[in-house]
Amino acid sequence: MATHKKQQLPDVNFSEYGPVRYLHLGTEWIQGSMLIDKPFDIELEYVQRMMAWLLFVEPDRVAKLHAMQLGLGSAALTKFCHKHLRMKTTAIELNPQVIAACRLWFKLPADTAKLNVVLGDAAEVAKHAHWQGQIDALQVDLYDHEAASPVLDSAEFYADCRRLLTDDGCMTVNLFGRSSSFAQSVEKMAQAFGADALWAFKPTREGNTIVLAQRTPKVVKRAELMARAEAIQARWPLPATKWVRVFKPLSP
Repeated sequence: MATHKKQQLPDVNFSEYGPVRYLHLGTEWIQGSMLIDKPFDIELEYVQRMMAWLLFVEPDRVAKLHAMQLGLGSAALTKFCHKHLRMKTTAIELNPQVIAACRLWFKLPADTAKLNVVLGDAAEVAKHAHWQGQIDALQVDLYDHEAASPVLDSAEFYADCRRLLTDDGCMTVNLFGRSSSFAQSVEKMAQAFGADALWAFKPTREGNTIVLAQRTPKVVKRAELMARAEAIQARWPLPATKWVRVFKPLSP
């Protein structure tokens, strides 16, 4: 996945188990997956939860919005936003082999006017003025081949991410890894977004915790979240009603 470190990039390969194809960066760590018979759905639970920003958007507005992924992985989020949600979608990925693998093995469509996969450095993109104030849904999943901790995880980086967002925009971040500290990462996000802007899921069985940060903090009642989740689930293949039970503000 995209990283700011100037180093030799790992080789990319894939494996299959039953109905699922997995992306690897030269190790056994899973960097993404795809249901072979449903290539535009999202197979992994934590990746589904990266779509939780939908809980804060009117469903009829979604197709008019712009999604950006920092880190392509197996392109699950990119494909879902492009194909299912019909959004303008931009993905940033440092490793050209990952982009090639997604096109060859994971059904990533060719670029169009509404789909743009950029070979680039996520840290540099986040700092660049070009996309500032343009992104409605920013999805950050930045791990190297060792999957030890987020590659970009500083208050400065999260402040750059906040500047990318529209006033109503949201960022979702995957926190996972043997070396990562949830509390430290959340503190850095709080420095950039404010503690009252942060929401989080309970960890998945695999240990992935998804944190959501709002550009403009909003208080939303549980009943409103459930109503929105039911609308999401009726339109798109996402288990949104399950989210509400394990998703809450981090600020008391």
